Amino acid sequence: MDDPMKSQEVCAIIGASHAGVNCAFALRKEGWKGKIIMYDGDPELPYHRPPLSKAYLSAGDIMGLTPLKSEAAYLKEDIVLRLGTRINAIHPKRKEIILENGDSQAYHKLVIATGARPIIPRIPGIETATHLYPLRTAAHVNCIQEAIKSGAGKEVVIIGGGYIGLETAASLKKLGANVKVLEREERILARVTAPVMSDFFHQLHTENDVEVLTGKNVVSIESNGNQNTVTCEDGSHYIADLIIVGVGIKVNVEMAEKAGIKIKNGILVDNSARTNDKDIYAIGDCTYHFNTYYDRFVRLESVQNAVDQAKIAAAAICGKEAGYNAIPWFWSDQFDVKLQMVGLSEGYDEVIIRKENTDNCFSLWYFIGDDLLSVDAVNNAKAYVWGTKFLKSRVPIDKEKLKDSTVDLKAIPKV
Repeated sequence: MDDPMKSQEVCAIIGASHAGVNCAFALRKEGWKGKIIMYDGDPELPYHRPPLSKAYLSAGDIMGLTPLKSEAAYLKEDIVLRLGTRINAIHPKRKEIILENGDSQAYHKLVIATGARPIIPRIPGIETATHLYPLRTAAHVNCIQEAIKSGAGKEVVIIGGGYIGLETAASLKKLGANVKVLEREERILARVTAPVMSDFFHQLHTENDVEVLTGKNVVSIESNGNQNTVTCEDGSHYIADLIIVGVGIKVNVEMAEKAGIKIKNGILVDNSARTNDKDIYAIGDCTYHFNTYYDRFVRLESVQNAVDQAKIAAAAICGKEAGYNAIPWFWSDQFDVKLQMVGLSEGYDEVIIRKENTDNCFSLWYFIGDDLLSVDAVNNAKAYVWGTKFLKSRVPIDKEKLKDSTVDLKAIPKV
């Protein structure tokens, strides 16, 4: 017989993106009988975020977002959505959260899925620049699209040559804009991939008439009517009527920290996504968790991590044994190139390039000693799939066979 008291318990979830939404539905699947209330400052029905810099932006018009779940699905599972509502504070001792209007909501279990926000660098003039936007939410993309429709998207400067900046550049180029990417480092993607991959994407964008400029540290922005002048440390100037800022993100941990939750490069959680408070869990981009494969703590910005942690947290909240043990994966779409990545390359001491017989089809295999760390696959789903299998099985790789594209990938493990 069901415990009637269980139906009165409340699980509150702060954040309604991939992590929060998947946790809510996983809670029902795992048997949570009580109330589930989700809060998010974004007024839109929770939607898929990866397409924002890709298909959604390049559509050139304000099209319907792809919802994570239909409105009917929330009603069916009795999940309450409080969209356009921000949380001001968490009070663990009283086990309640305080809404921005001053109201309070008691909870039995709390899930923090607050994610991250774009970094807006402290550049003189950035606050008064005309048509300057980051790219993190649907509202940002809508503003960019409206600027383009008004004619303010002909000359675009993108500050930052990471994946978001490059994906945005490809999307805006499809809309006919003149695009310049200004990257502070000496190569694009410097923090996340090997030089050979940086060179590949640099050339790809150049071939598609995107001007990629490295070693460009922006020091000021001046506005004059509807135009901006972007000035770099080396004295170079660039005219822009639309500026996109993509220099990274800042994790939303301030509210958790004020509540006494342990913070270390994110919200510190155990392998069941539990914080130092036994009734508070954290999931997604905002968490710092231990990865058993790499034997170290990591913080990941990926849909895969958000979804997997959400399921683990839901099981743990429902009293089931659950432990997070996943190898991260990511992807990026730029022009006609799909990049699929599995694993983490940080700390590599060798990169093996495996070139296939078709154009723009290759893979990078990152090693530390004889241990495979990660694989980057360009237009090469087969390399991505096999790389994932090899990482999960920890099978030793014959590097000489790997270099030879005439040898089938399934034959490269050492026997």
